[in-house]
Formats: sequence, C-alpha cells, structure tokens
Amino acid sequence: METRGLDPVPDNERTGRVRTLFPTWVGANLTVLLLTMGAGLIALDGLNFWQVLAVAIVGPVVSFGLVGAVSIAGSRGGAPGMALSRAVFGQRGNLLPGALIWIARWGWETVNAVTGTYAVLAVLELLFGFASSTTLIMATLLAFVGSSFLVSGLGVRALRVCCTWSTYLFGGFSVLVLIHLIGGTPWHTVLSRPAGPTALMISGVGTLVGGGISWVPAGPDFARYLPRTASGPAMVGATVGGAGVVCVPLVLMGAVMAVATPGLAVTRDPVSFIGALLPGWLSVPYLLMTVVGMVLINAMSLYSGGFTAQTLGFAIPRTWAVGANAAISLFLGSLLMMTAAGFMDSFVSFLTLLAVTFSAWAGVFCVDQLRGRTYNPAALLDTTPSSAYWYTGGFAVPAVAAWATGLVVGLLFTRVQWLSGPFAATWVGRHGLGWAATVAVSAALYASLPRPAGRGGGDGPGADTPLHF
Repeated sequence: METRGLDPVPDNERTGRVRTLFPTWVGANLTVLLLTMGAGLIALDGLNFWQVLAVAIVGPVVSFGLVGAVSIAGSRGGAPGMALSRAVFGQRGNLLPGALIWIARWGWETVNAVTGTYAVLAVLELLFGFASSTTLIMATLLAFVGSSFLVSGLGVRALRVCCTWSTYLFGGFSVLVLIHLIGGTPWHTVLSRPAGPTALMISGVGTLVGGGISWVPAGPDFARYLPRTASGPAMVGATVGGAGVVCVPLVLMGAVMAVATPGLAVTRDPVSFIGALLPGWLSVPYLLMTVVGMVLINAMSLYSGGFTAQTLGFAIPRTWAVGANAAISLFLGSLLMMTAAGFMDSFVSFLTLLAVTFSAWAGVFCVDQLRGRTYNPAALLDTTPSSAYWYTGGFAVPAVAAWATGLVVGLLFTRVQWLSGPFAATWVGRHGLGWAATVAVSAALYASLPRPAGRGGGDGPGADTPLHF
C-alpha cells in the first residue's frame, strides 16, 4: 500500500519507467462512453466515417498531449500535480483552482460510477435475468464505488498492475468485437455517407478533448515516481499513444454501430444498449471488461482527487481523502441514476464545462513550465507565510489573475444545457471551442505578466532542475 501523500518522492525511490505511462493512459480511456460518443458523431452530428476518424485522432492528440506535457513536471518535482500547482499560484492562491478542480472531479467520478453501474446491471440481466430495481441499482453502485476505492486506496503500484492487465484483456475483446462488426456491417452504407458540417466536426473534437483535458492536473500524479532524467518527449509520446490506441478504435466502432442503430447515440443506458447489439458469447465478457475498465478509470480519478483534497487543507491520510471522494461520488451517482432523463445530452454538457474548468489551470501551468520552473520540496509542503511560495499574502497574483480571466472568457463562449454565455453564438462558441479560448487567454495573459519570485529571489534551496521538453 502506498502511504505517501503530498510529500515529494525522494530520488532513491524514483525507479519507475516511462513505458509504464502507456498502459496507465490506456486504462484511463477504457470506457464504453467512447462508443456512445462515436455514435453521436454519426447519428446526431451527421458526420461521415472519415470525419469521425479525423475527430478520433485529433481529440486524444490535443488533450493527452497536454496531459503528457504536464506530466513532465511530476518527474521533475516528484509531487502530485495540485501540490506542484502551489509553486505556480501560491499557497493560498492554489486553493481557488484546486477547489474548482476538486468539485469538477466529483462530476467526472460520478459519471464513471454511473456508467460502470449500468455495465454491471446489464451483465446481471444478461446472465441471470435480474430486472433493474432501486435496491439492485443502489447495491450495484455501492459495490462499484467500493471496488474503485479499494484499488485507489492501495496506491499507484496497484493501479499500474491493474491497468497493464486490463489493457491486454480489453484490447483482446475489442479485437473480437471489431471482427464481429467487420463481418456484419453494411460497409457500402457506412463509407458512402456524405460529409457533415465542418462546424460539427470541430465541435466533436471539442467534446472528445473535454474528457482528456480532465486528466491534465492528474498527469504528474502518475509520473512522480519517474527519475528526473526521464525523457520529456518520451513521456508525451507514451501518454498520447496509450490514449490514442483506445480512443481511435472505440470511437470508430461506435460510429459504425450507429449507422444501423442510431439509438445508441441517445440512449439513457448506453451500456445495456451496446450489449444487446452483440451476440451473447461476446456481449457478456465484453461488458465484464467494461466494468473492469470503468473501475480503473474511477480508481485513477479517486487517486488524484485524494491529493486535491489534501492540497485544500484536509489534514488526513491519502486513503481517507480518497474515501471522502468515493463517498461523494456514491451520493451524486445515486441522484443521477434516479433522476437523469437524457444521459448523452447531460454527458456532453458536462464534458464541455469540464474542459473549460481544467483548461484555465492548464494554460497557466504549462506556460509556467516553459519558463523554466523549479520546485522546492520543502516549500511545497510549507503552507505558512515563511514558504518560498507565499508570494503576496499567499497569492501569486499574475497566475491567479490569468487563471480567473481565462475561466471567465471560456464560459462566455460556452453553451450547454445549464448555461449559455453571451458569446456562445459566435464562431468560437458555435464550434464548441470555449475550452480553446480558455487555454489561449490564460496562457497568453500569464506569459505577458512577470512571474513573482519566491522568498529569497527564487524557489529557494533544494529546488529541482529546470523543466525542458
């Protein structure tokens, strides 16, 4: 069991390998929701096969390219992402993006828990004929969240082992599903579809990016056991490769399925819908692997969410912080499963807001990396005015200002079920690029402002070496 919390990993324990990032980010994308998103690109957006292929490639390259770039800070600083963020925003200033990211992570964990619970319910119905009921839903949701908590509570080694094995198993069953689809798909109909609007194609990229960007602050959490000398380009390549090897085929598979069954794009329960499209000998093991994948995704999110809670001042062990996140996702998941009427619409709206929320932090943090940030291990943990990262009253004013401005600008260009910004009808808003506006504004503004020096004129003694990509 991993017992380390926010404290940076000493050099003698940094024995990880860059190649372990590949199965880690494969595991972070083992979700049946990618099939549903691919179906939506066909059935709702009217794109053709080649446009969906382009979306499926560009989405993970953009989003997980950012994840990989931010992960470099983890190998250099040896601490979780939101702990390293203290050096950028200040000890108090970091509480602002930290609180928002923590709340947004509740939503991500809730969506994962609900989708995983749907998968378990679908398997129970296929194998034993169990009809869904309130009692069964709550028991299944509790078992799912409990399993996620167990894996994330054990720590990063357990996550790595589970991700590696699930990569092999899920990949094998996905190949079988792909073979089944190749044999039963009317390819002339699939390939002869006319091209859809470019605007909806760009929006599709934005939707796919939304899920990936949510992992950006978590990137260092899974790279902090790598040695300082780990190659930055190799880390980015392993991260993008792990995500892409899952995203591209699953999105395409969903698009192919939607040609004959467009209901996949709008179903309230995407998991059981997909199970019904496959023969019994394939649907049951595939749905079981879906459950395993969703448990891992939720476990990874809970793992990072625990660190975020600790950076907000909750002086509790890492496992307790993970448990708090698990309890919140259990509560919110029960509400969503009992009240949600349109899963896909709510999901896309959530991803859109999620992308804007995480993009504001990513824009500032990435520019700070490019400026040659170094990290003082002692100062990261010192939350008193004596910390090298106290800056002005605990705030790095330029970073906080750039983050807040980028966040507001992004929301002004965003339209979802629950929010419509005044500029949502512009070209940026119509194309679902509020997240891109957020990154651009926060990054440009922070780059134009002077970075405050820590006490003593820098990051203090014991700082790590500068970051180089």
